Amino acid sequence: MRWIVACIVLFAGPAAAASCEDITFEDLSFTACTVDAQTEDLRLFHRDADGNVLGSFEMLAAELEPAQLGFAMNAGMYHDDRRAVGLYIENGEQTAPLITSNGPGNFGLLPNGLLCLTDDTAHVIESLTYETNQTACRDASQSGPMLVINGALHPDFMEDSDSLNIRNGVGTTADGRTAVFAIANQPVNFHTFARFFRDRMQTPDALYFDGRVSRMFAPDLGRNDFGLPMGPMIGVVE
Repeated sequence: MRWIVACIVLFAGPAAAASCEDITFEDLSFTACTVDAQTEDLRLFHRDADGNVLGSFEMLAAELEPAQLGFAMNAGMYHDDRRAVGLYIENGEQTAPLITSNGPGNFGLLPNGLLCLTDDTAHVIESLTYETNQTACRDASQSGPMLVINGALHPDFMEDSDSLNIRNGVGTTADGRTAVFAIANQPVNFHTFARFFRDRMQTPDALYFDGRVSRMFAPDLGRNDFGLPMGPMIGVVE
């Protein structure tokens, strides 16, 4: 019954707080949702009030009632038990530590980074820079690799790479006012996905979230992706 109620909440109410659109870039399809961090209530979510992993947009919507979910996306890699792989902070409480060492998989393809939220800003920050500056984040989720770093693509990306996946991530403007959450609607390589953020969405810093679990909830587009249970999620609360 709770799942049914959540579905009703997901598709009821006013238009979403994020501005979402389907975009063609280099003959490829992407969906991007732009959020004004100064005016919208952008937050990270992982567990419910009882400590259980939320895991889906439906469960997140039910947890937020009577508020509504205006937009959501998976927001970082996680272990088999859905614990965050790297740094995770939610509403000022850190539940997983920063990881700055090389490692296997995409997360360990340094430089990696994190999305740092305050009450009115959103910044993608490279992990070592965050460690050095000790930036204060109300919410933060570490992932990797970085896609774009101060306007430059990650140095290990190859334009002709045949490593293709449905990928999602986030880019932020230099002033921290705007965050762009995007998902590729067909398999793409890292180089193409990074160029989409830098060249089309004009974000000088961007972070990869995932390629095995990439999903978006965008009600103004009638989109609600289903699949494997998720770990950390990000959303706009109305």
